[in-house]
Amino acid sequence: MDVVDFASHMYKLLRQRQGDIREVLAADGLPNWEEYKKLVGELRGLSYASGEMKALLENHADYDEETLSS
Repeated sequence: MDVVDFASHMYKLLRQRQGDIREVLAADGLPNWEEYKKLVGELRGLSYASGEMKALLENHADYDEETLSS
């Protein structure tokens, strides 16, 4: 596995987790305020990490548009 494949795989995992958290928040399925704050904090961290990963992928010589969309 090369660097682009690894980064692309990690980017997809980060985006999937973001989607999972958004679904939970939208469904209002949280038992308490503490759990809500925990998930919002995680979502912020994932957003930052996926943004950085995307920027790195876009700047890599082997990057193409399909890398992030597939």
